[in-house]
Amino acid sequence: MTIKKRFKGAAISVMACAMLVACSADSSSSTEKKQDELVYATAKDINDMNPHLYPGSMPAQGMVYESLVENTEDGIKPLLAASWDVSEDGKVYTFNLRDDVTFHDGEPFNAEAVKANIEAVQRNSEKHSWIQLSSKIVSVNAVDEYTVELVLSEPYYPTLVELSMTRPYVFISPKDFKNGETKDGVSGYHGTGPYKLEEHKVDQYATFEANDTYWGGEPKVKNVTAKVLPAGETTFLALQKGEVNVTFTDDRGADSMNADAVNQLVESGKYQVVQSKEMNTKMIVANSSKQESPVSEKEVREAIWHAIDRKTISEDLLNGKETVAETLFSSNVHYADLKLNKRPYDVKKAEAILEEAGWTFENGQSVREKDGKPLAMELYYDANSPSQKAQAEFIQSSVKEVGIELDILGEESTSIANRRATGEYDLLFNQTWGLAYDPQSTVNAFQSEVAYLHTTKGMANADEMYEKMADVLVSKDEATRKALYGDILTMVHDEAVFIPLTNGHVTVVAPKELKGISFKQTQYELPFEQMYFE
Repeated sequence: MTIKKRFKGAAISVMACAMLVACSADSSSSTEKKQDELVYATAKDINDMNPHLYPGSMPAQGMVYESLVENTEDGIKPLLAASWDVSEDGKVYTFNLRDDVTFHDGEPFNAEAVKANIEAVQRNSEKHSWIQLSSKIVSVNAVDEYTVELVLSEPYYPTLVELSMTRPYVFISPKDFKNGETKDGVSGYHGTGPYKLEEHKVDQYATFEANDTYWGGEPKVKNVTAKVLPAGETTFLALQKGEVNVTFTDDRGADSMNADAVNQLVESGKYQVVQSKEMNTKMIVANSSKQESPVSEKEVREAIWHAIDRKTISEDLLNGKETVAETLFSSNVHYADLKLNKRPYDVKKAEAILEEAGWTFENGQSVREKDGKPLAMELYYDANSPSQKAQAEFIQSSVKEVGIELDILGEESTSIANRRATGEYDLLFNQTWGLAYDPQSTVNAFQSEVAYLHTTKGMANADEMYEKMADVLVSKDEATRKALYGDILTMVHDEAVFIPLTNGHVTVVAPKELKGISFKQTQYELPFEQMYFE
């Protein structure tokens, strides 16, 4: 039996089990909630909502806090800043703030509040090394009550993009600061956004209430609750029973249910599925710097790439919900429409690469060896993601056919992020930052100690790539910038340190009566304030 048939059969079995569960559920259950309330399932607690640190849930923070500008499909648009100007030398950004905004606690949003927030972020700059803007800001000045001047050390073209991110350059009431700082925690969570945090029971739920004085108009959905539930069958049953009525791809790129369960909900006639356009690339990240592991060899990484049938992952495991990815970025990402050599699914090619690299079968063994060392590695996946688990199992079987032993290990997303930062991994699942932020955010992370430094520093041409990364960020010439990005993306592609799987979307499962479902350029937030029940 082929791998594809085995996993197709497994998917059918999962669906059959789900249908049996459905039959045993209360037939009178309903998806109806109060017409002004949304309850969404999340596999993890919202955690610390301090917007200047990183443990918090980004979908939750996106409801509460706002940035100066917004990244949209049509480019950077005003948000808390009504307009802005950039000096001729590219070093000074002057923002003209809205004058009708207050924080949730009634404090005014003005230039002094902006200055206090940005300075608080900067005093903790080592935590923000992944974002290059944090190393470029020289000063922030309150010119008058509603005018702010941001001074940089040098031109930095992604400035507005990075100011638009969900964190850290968003604004919390200065009254919530502790001793004038936010780096050691805050005393409250009062932002300027369309919702305010009303109640939080750790690892149970968090309720957000509509901001009735929101400068953009009071949201029609009056309450949004994030309910913590285990992914998979528990979330599926909760949707059937009406205990929750929305689920969506979260800020770890994980889905709460497998594709078959989602299809069953849709077939019930009560739910709809709404998908964004391609937002990111789901991938396997390889640790090129782990010299004691076979993954440090380029040829091993290439063989793994060729051994994975991404079409089967896309069509069978994900029911066509995601498309096959051939490169780190899809062609709709700025600067990423490049002619790069494809590595198609080709088992014989993978075997030939390994043979030529000296990885051979010894004494009839099923795992290749070289110099007495087995071709064995570990792959980490998010334990809360059914789709990642299914893909990990499929990849494990796929590479076994070419003589690679792959141990797959499910862990919490925070543990996996820690491994990525410390380099304690061979392979792990991850995703690019997304359409709104790339290529610069993912590329910036190539040299970040908390992100992909261990992934890239073992590359043969790593130092040359890092130099090009520094040059592209300060370039004021579009043609130069395009050429530099072309070189950088070609280097990581040739070294096979990021093994692409599929291009991901944000997927929302919601009642058919819920209208106004839309998406931001980022996969990390949903504009709940635009939703309403019909």
